[in-house]
Amino acid sequence: MIAKLLSERPFSSIGFLLAYPTLALAAALGDPWLFGCAAAVTYAADWRLSEAGTWLFSAVRTARVGLTLRFVVRQLLLVVLLARMDAPVLLAATTFVLFYVLQAPQSLLLTLIKRARRLPVVTRNIDLGPLRIPDTPSPLLTLRGFEKVMHADVPAVAGLLVWVATGSTAAGTVGCAATVTLVIAYDVALLPVFLEARTTPDDKRVLAFADRWLRENRPTVVLYFSGMKSSAYQINMWLRTLEALDARAVVLLRERHILTDLAPTTLPVMCVSNANHVMSLDFGSARVVFYASNVGPNIHMLRIPTARHVFIGHGDSDKQASVNPYAKVYDEVWTAGRAGRDRWAGADVGVRDEDIVEVGRPQLAPVRRAVEEPRTPLTVLYAPTWESWEPEPGVTSLIDSGELIIRALLSAPVEVRILYKPHPYTGVRDPRAKQAHERIVALLQAANAARPASPADPLLTAERMRVEAQWRSAQTPGRAGADEAERARDSLLTAEDAGVLEGLTERRDALFWADHAPEQHIVIDADGPHLYSCFNECDLLVSDISSVVSDFVASGKPYAIVDGAELGEEEFRRRYTAALGAFVLTPDAAGLHDALLVAAGKEPDTMRETRDDVKHYLLGPDEPDAMTRFNRAVQRLAHAAESITALAIPVVPQQPPVEKPSKATSNATQTSGSR
Repeated sequence: MIAKLLSERPFSSIGFLLAYPTLALAAALGDPWLFGCAAAVTYAADWRLSEAGTWLFSAVRTARVGLTLRFVVRQLLLVVLLARMDAPVLLAATTFVLFYVLQAPQSLLLTLIKRARRLPVVTRNIDLGPLRIPDTPSPLLTLRGFEKVMHADVPAVAGLLVWVATGSTAAGTVGCAATVTLVIAYDVALLPVFLEARTTPDDKRVLAFADRWLRENRPTVVLYFSGMKSSAYQINMWLRTLEALDARAVVLLRERHILTDLAPTTLPVMCVSNANHVMSLDFGSARVVFYASNVGPNIHMLRIPTARHVFIGHGDSDKQASVNPYAKVYDEVWTAGRAGRDRWAGADVGVRDEDIVEVGRPQLAPVRRAVEEPRTPLTVLYAPTWESWEPEPGVTSLIDSGELIIRALLSAPVEVRILYKPHPYTGVRDPRAKQAHERIVALLQAANAARPASPADPLLTAERMRVEAQWRSAQTPGRAGADEAERARDSLLTAEDAGVLEGLTERRDALFWADHAPEQHIVIDADGPHLYSCFNECDLLVSDISSVVSDFVASGKPYAIVDGAELGEEEFRRRYTAALGAFVLTPDAAGLHDALLVAAGKEPDTMRETRDDVKHYLLGPDEPDAMTRFNRAVQRLAHAAESITALAIPVVPQQPPVEKPSKATSNATQTSGSR
C-alpha cells in the first residue's frame, strides 16, 4: 500500500494525508498561519491528485470521503478556529450555507447539459449532419465543473484567515462576498450553455434518424459486439476483414467504452447501449450477423429471424472457452481450419458438424513467413495468456513460470533480446498474475540497465515521436476536447484517410523497432506495436495454449508452449493441436534451451515439416486465400438467408370479425395459421 502511495505523485499524496490533521491541530491551537499553510496544501494536493486519478483518491472515494465532505471538514475546522479566537463565526457560517445553497442550480444545469449531450446512438462514419448537433460546450465551464465551483470558497477562507490574523474586517467581508458572487456568476454563465445544449437532438430524433439510415443503406452484414473494458481487441481484429467484404456491413456495439477503444475503421459504426433501443431499430436488411464473443446481450440480435447468426470468436485455440456450449444458439460456427471442426466434435457440446464452416484466418495476411537466417541477437517473444475466468490449472504460465522463463532467457547460451507482451486482461481475476507481471518488468529493466546498449539516435527518436503524435491524432476522430456527441458528428473516416493512417501505422511500428537498440529488452504495452508486428520481429515465440500460438504458426517459425498443468509431453501434444509442432516446456522452463538453439540455427530444425502440417490443420489451405474463403462463406449464407426470407409467408392483417366465431372455426383458423 505504501509503495502504491509513493508511486503516484508522492509529494502531493503525503501532503494530502498530513495536511488535514494539521488543519485540526491549527484550529485547536488557534493558529491562523499554520491553518492557512495547511489549507493551501489541501487545496493544491486535492486538485493534483484528483486530476491524475491516483490510487489514493480511489481509496479515499471507497472510504466515502468525497470532495464535498473534504471541503465541509475544512470549512468546519475554520469555523472552530474562528470560535476559538472570538472571530465572526456568524459571517462564516452564513457564507458557507449560501455557498452550498447557491450551488444547487449549478449542479442541476451541469447534469442537464450532460444528459442533453448524451446521444442514445453514438456513431462513427455515419453522416449526422441532418441532426445539426452543436459543438461541445466550453470545457472551461463544464469540465470538472463541480470541483471548480467548490474551489470558489477560497476567497472566503483566505479573507477570514486574514481577518483573524490581522484584524482586517474588510478582508473577511470582501472574501465572503467574493465567494458568494463567484458561485452566482458560475450559475449565470452556465445558463446559455444549457440553452445551447438543449438544441442537441433528443432521443426520439436520434433513434428515428438511425432507423432511417438503416432502411436507406440496408446493411446485409452486422458485426455485433458486447464486452468489458479492455476487450475491444476482440472486435478490432475483425474490422479489416469486414472492410474487405463484398457486402454492406455495419458494426453494432453495446458499450461506450468499446467505442472509445475501437480501432479506426471505414465501416459505419453504431453504439447502442439500451436494449430497448437495439430491439426497436430496423435491422431487417441484415442477412448475416457475426458474434465475436459469447455474452448475454447477444440475445438482443439473435431474436432477428430473417438473419443467419454466426459465431466467429476472437481467436482459434484449444482453450476450453473455444468450445462453449453457448454456441448452440448460432446457426453456424466458423473456424479457421480442420482443427476447429475436430475440436467441436471432441467437445460434444451440441454443435453439429454440418453447422461448422472452415474459413481460415483473413487477419493473418500481415504475418510474414520465417527468413532462412536467424538474426543476431536472437529475438524471443514471450506472450503469455491471461488467468481466465475459471481457475483452471496451467491456463497461464505467467504466475508460476513467467519469472523462470525470463531468467532462463536472460542466462541463455545464445545472445537473446526479449520482447514481453502480456495479455490485456492480465491480473483482472488473479492478483498473482499482476504481481508476476510487475516482477518480470523489473527483471527486464534491471537487465537493460546492466548491459551496454547502442547509443540512441536523437534524429531517429525525434522522427519517431513526430510520427507517434501524427498517429495518435489520426486515431482520435474530431478535434481535441470534443465530447462524445461532437465526435460522432465529425468522425467520418474516408478511404483516403484510412490509407494515410495505415501508412502511419506501418511507419510507427518500423520506427519503434529501429529506435530500440538490438540488444535492448522491450516491454510492449497496449499502445505498442500490434501483436502481428511482434511476430514479424521475433525469431521464437514462448506462450501458452491460446490463439496467439494458433496465429503464430502462420509465420512458420519455431515456438514453445508451457505445459503448466504438468500433463507430460505426450499427453500435452495429444490434447492440444498447436502443441504438435511446439517445443513443450515444463513449468520450470526446462526445454527452452533446445528451442533457443534451434531458433538460433545452432541445431537442426527437425520440426519444420510438422509445423507446416500443423499450420494447414489449424488455419486451412493457402489456396484459395482466407479472405476469398471468408467472402464466399458470407455470400453463401446471405443467399441462404435471402431465400428463406423470400419464402416466408406474408402476414395478412386480419379483418375484425363480424360476429364471434364458433370454437370449431377458431381452432381451424389457428391450425391454418400455424402452418
